[in-house]
Amino acid sequence: QVQLVESGGGLVQAGGSLRLSCVASGRTFSNYAMGWFRQAPGKEREFVAAISWNGRSTNYADSVKGRFTISRDNAENTGYLQMNSLKPEDTAVYYCAVRQTALIPTTARGYDYWGQGTQVTVSS
Repeated sequence: QVQLVESGGGLVQAGGSLRLSCVASGRTFSNYAMGWFRQAPGKEREFVAAISWNGRSTNYADSVKGRFTISRDNAENTGYLQMNSLKPEDTAVYYCAVRQTALIPTTARGYDYWGQGTQVTVSS
């Protein structure tokens, strides 16, 4: 089992920045690919970004390319999502997820363990 805890969400004005963190425990974090997803009210959970187990490969949704950056620190068992130039449409609950794989899954089905989520609200 892997436990994931997100933090760093909050209320920010459009154009602002937030950095989300995802702390993992229970298993060796460096064995797992990590993804970030988000879910707005009334909408399905959608892929945001993903990073390989060693941090060398990343993938982003088109809607966040150039604004968000995913990274990880395996020594600290922590993953990050730096979000810049935030827009009101980025408002959602953000979730981190992991799976023990060499791939970089971009669908929710591709992940086995999930955090509880952290709320991000961007005001216009």
